Amino acid sequence: MADISTSVALMPFRLDPVLTPAIWGGNALVRLFGKHGDPNERIGESWECWEGSRVVDGPLAGSTLSSLRASLGARLMGALDVERVFPILTKFIDARDWLSVQVHPTDAYAQRVEHQPFGKTECWYVLHAEPEAEIVLGWTRDTSRDEYERRVADGTLGELLRRVPVKTGDAFYLPSGTLHAIGPGIVVYETQQTSDLTYRIFDWNRLGNDRKPRELHVAKAGDVLDYRAGTMGALTTITYAWQGCSRTALISDENFTVERLALVGGATTTLLTDARPAIVTALAGSIELAHESGALRLAPYQSALVPAELDSVTISSTDATDFLCVVPTVPERLGTRMHQAGIVDRAIGEFLEQFSGNK
Repeated sequence: MADISTSVALMPFRLDPVLTPAIWGGNALVRLFGKHGDPNERIGESWECWEGSRVVDGPLAGSTLSSLRASLGARLMGALDVERVFPILTKFIDARDWLSVQVHPTDAYAQRVEHQPFGKTECWYVLHAEPEAEIVLGWTRDTSRDEYERRVADGTLGELLRRVPVKTGDAFYLPSGTLHAIGPGIVVYETQQTSDLTYRIFDWNRLGNDRKPRELHVAKAGDVLDYRAGTMGALTTITYAWQGCSRTALISDENFTVERLALVGGATTTLLTDARPAIVTALAGSIELAHESGALRLAPYQSALVPAELDSVTISSTDATDFLCVVPTVPERLGTRMHQAGIVDRAIGEFLEQFSGNK
């Protein structure tokens, strides 16, 4: 086989999603989002881009991002460390019932206790929320480890769970240590660090598929929980014009930046990679990603990865449509772009301040 580290001309490549069943899942990902699966099965998640994602077509078809990271190195990863796992995981989540109340660890805890490279900070962009939908996001007041453990033991933890109303279009930020749960009637696009470290605290007294209670992780959760009262709700976002389209900055912390881009019919925009791979996910309409090495069309709710080597791609649509773009954060890049687009520095600072508490 030829050495693909230098011989293959790279272009954006479409990724094959992986569906995961869940007792709290529904059928929206199959029935409404076009994912290939059994509409009668409870599907909770569609993993769109992650270390194990496989390329669907082209000369790299069948390759995983893990194998391409090893063979392509900086051509794929750019300025990122090619020796470390692909740092971002994106997924769709369909909640027909409450997910467990849970928390995720910091990088430092994951490395020290779990011997894994990343903890888990994540964010949600709400694609659909039914009337009166809500999430759990933090505590109703300051608490302590002692009170937390006592209330888990006596079954009164629910009295401290802070419930936040949710509507379509909301964005939420969940740094590691944040107590949280998604409620029924919500579909989100989640962006997270590449980690599956989840510490369940409460699972609503239900049984798993094996008819047994799912495992809880009370002690480890106690190690990493932030016991301060929750204050965050839906994020304040910023919409600005750049490169021929409207962009809405949703989330931008030290790990990832998530934006929603809107194209009018026939419009095009240029996406710069800034020496990092970029994840592009179509929403309700189809889009085309073009580079001199080739073009790729994404159907609604499909995802592609743009290798860092490409520098830029042109994205277009024949219809008015939106898509999401996720990139490993380049410090100062988003703020500089918004400033050049005419957004005042105070508004930029207030937007970025929403993510400054992540440690």
